[in-house]
Amino acid sequence: MEERRRIGAYGVLRGSGGRVLLVRGGSGCPVPGVWQVPGGGVRHGEHPVAAVVREFAEETGLTVEATGVRDAVADVTIFRGPDVAVHTDRLVFDVEARGGDLRPEPAGGGTDELGWFTPQEAAGVPLMPFTAELLGLPVTPLPDGLPRALPAGQAAAATADRGQRFAAYGLVTDPDDRVLLTRIATGYPGAGRWHLPGGGTDHGEQPAAGLLRELVEESGQLGTVVGLLTVSNLHHPAALGPEGRPMDWHAVRVVYRVRVEAPTEAVVTELAGGSTAEAAWFTKAQVAGLRMTEVAALATGHPGR
Repeated sequence: MEERRRIGAYGVLRGSGGRVLLVRGGSGCPVPGVWQVPGGGVRHGEHPVAAVVREFAEETGLTVEATGVRDAVADVTIFRGPDVAVHTDRLVFDVEARGGDLRPEPAGGGTDELGWFTPQEAAGVPLMPFTAELLGLPVTPLPDGLPRALPAGQAAAATADRGQRFAAYGLVTDPDDRVLLTRIATGYPGAGRWHLPGGGTDHGEQPAAGLLRELVEESGQLGTVVGLLTVSNLHHPAALGPEGRPMDWHAVRVVYRVRVEAPTEAVVTELAGGSTAEAAWFTKAQVAGLRMTEVAALATGHPGR
């Protein structure tokens, strides 16, 4: 079975009486007849925040503003004929309405109906599993017999000249408030700079689980995820790919807060794959003087050098 990846951005808009705005999948949706919070696929090079604003306008007629990242989850949907397993990394934002007129998406779009639901009311309609989880409802499999089609233009496999990658990183601290960083090895983009622990997640892997796996591989530390910090977006149209040829590269990265209660000497394992040269703990004063990647500087609050 072929494995593919996609990234989606979704928004939770709350109304009166504890209700949440939901939309129902239409004929142009991969799973028609099923309800979810508004949102959809992130286009190549598009920031997830821009994607959720665009999707809200298309599906509901509303102009919204993302006020914070709420969750990052992943799931796998099987599509038949051809057999394809699509892994979707879903970034969920809290949003607030700023204008527009509420209306369903025009005919032929990805949704065909919308409505305000309390969690109790939403329990009575078919829900995408990630939406059920957001509403605190039991997660159940999608109903049998629903037609399923690959998401149009969103689940294509990466090519040699263009790629989109989802990754999970951590702002990792210990009880002494030291920060754990990893240094990028020679031959990799950003070589020599200090970076956040983490990396690309595997097919079928949850973002937080992927980060904790990478933490062990890159530094030998056992950590606990304590919160979701931010979402970072990097579009590099002329990045050098693995074979030294230009590649239109789009990376979407979630950054978690991670706590290591019993820190040990940071040691890179063979499982890190060669991209990590070393790992080390730093005090806040030491971090300020390091050459860091953009995402590490963003998370630590230091500009780097």
